Amino acid sequence: MILPTSRTAVKVCGITREADAIAAVEAGVDFLGFNTWSGTKRFIDIEQNGAWIAKLRVPRIALLINASREFAARIAALPFIDALQLHGDEDAEECARIAALGKPIIKAVRANDPAVAGGAAGFSTNDILLDAHVPGEFGGTGARVDLQLARRFREENPTLRVWLAGGLKPENVANAITVVRPAVVDVASGVETAPAIKNAQMMRDFIAAARSA
Repeated sequence: MILPTSRTAVKVCGITREADAIAAVEAGVDFLGFNTWSGTKRFIDIEQNGAWIAKLRVPRIALLINASREFAARIAALPFIDALQLHGDEDAEECARIAALGKPIIKAVRANDPAVAGGAAGFSTNDILLDAHVPGEFGGTGARVDLQLARRFREENPTLRVWLAGGLKPENVANAITVVRPAVVDVASGVETAPAIKNAQMMRDFIAAARSA
């Protein structure tokens, strides 16, 4: 997966509406994320919405949570999906199976102590997303990620690319980038005015703040 080399990239996740996707693209987003898990308020049926998703001019990432092999294969086969984000309890073996489907993968780790991320190098990808740890939840909670833990993880794993999520907002993303220096920052609730409803101005502010860091 191609990432900017001179700055931290921005991903807006939990897109459910075409208007929000277009606003994010116009604001300068680098990646868009679409949550295929029906257990979240940000769920979208990307197969039924494929016509407009296919027209978007940035890489599109499908988020999977403990997906069946059949479902993962079906989503990976969609020509307008550029990568898969595994945000559940997928182990190294499952990551390898999904990586073999042919699309790049990003493996999310809900980090609450350094040991949690200890096996990250075995997930069949160099792209590791660090998210806040909230028991029983799979991201999108707005809880803050531990920046010092994330920084330590990046320093101890120089061959991995860190995608940072968890409680990021326009007012704190620049500091998070300064502390952690991730390859990508990932935001969902931090640019919403209501669950799953993105705010165009907040997205512009978030991206501008990330660019300024």
